[in-house]
Amino acid sequence: MEQAALDSFRKAGRIASECREWAKENIRPGVRIRHVLETIEARIREQGGEPGFPAQSSRNFVAAHYCSSPEDEQAYEEGDCVKVDIGVHVDGYVADTAASVDLSADKRWTPLIESARNALSAAILAIRDGVQVGEIGGAIERTITKAGFQPVRNLTGHGLGRWKVHTAPQIPNYAERGGGSLRSGMVFAIEPFASTGRGYIREAGKAEVFMLVRPPVKAKGLDREVLKAIEGWRGLPIARRYFNHLDREMVEDTLSKLARQGSLVRYPPLVEDEGVMVAQYEHSIYLGPQGVEVLTA
Repeated sequence: MEQAALDSFRKAGRIASECREWAKENIRPGVRIRHVLETIEARIREQGGEPGFPAQSSRNFVAAHYCSSPEDEQAYEEGDCVKVDIGVHVDGYVADTAASVDLSADKRWTPLIESARNALSAAILAIRDGVQVGEIGGAIERTITKAGFQPVRNLTGHGLGRWKVHTAPQIPNYAERGGGSLRSGMVFAIEPFASTGRGYIREAGKAEVFMLVRPPVKAKGLDREVLKAIEGWRGLPIARRYFNHLDREMVEDTLSKLARQGSLVRYPPLVEDEGVMVAQYEHSIYLGPQGVEVLTA
């Protein structure tokens, strides 16, 4: 890897780590979710980065992809099991990290959260040049099931690249054969999810996260200003709230038209069954000539 690229990954990782720790200290009952997410994104910019994807904070049975709308007034509540997921890019090189917070008075979700954090540690210890991704998944699965919970099986870790949040290989949260290997020179994210349920998620609810996946067809009626703003993210995920400075009706119309032509993908919240709790921990990692470097430590 070129030094300039590695330096950018490292800077993105340091910023993401600082923002994650700030979020863990500031997620409290009564605090608005949107305030936390918008503050995270402001802190990213203050430190010389840009969001690698919209900051997200999912609660309880929502495992991932809860992203506040521009009008979201929801606040964290006592008893919540909260995830916060943060992406940062520097010159397009993306770091991705996540943590969970127990807002229950009796700390009832702490064992679940610790199982995800311990699974991440076990996965990192298993990393070496040439290791099969299924072996990483096995370390995650054993740690979570030993604690009495289930890994979420249809969410995975992933490679990280320039202007790409998800690249090969996928890194499962359970043992499997095949699926590729981790090699020296790779940057990737490992993200165990632990669940009190069956460990399977599905899409539900309104999407607030979007991604341009192919060049738009410059169709009649697409607002040029909105389209230019969307294209400015160079294929990274975006949020509706990124475009508060533009006419809301034109933003909605453009998002709808891009989705209909297949240029834009929507990402709704990902949920387990209601009543189930899900926790998450995540680090971005560089596997270099000297071994494992946790970029978001």
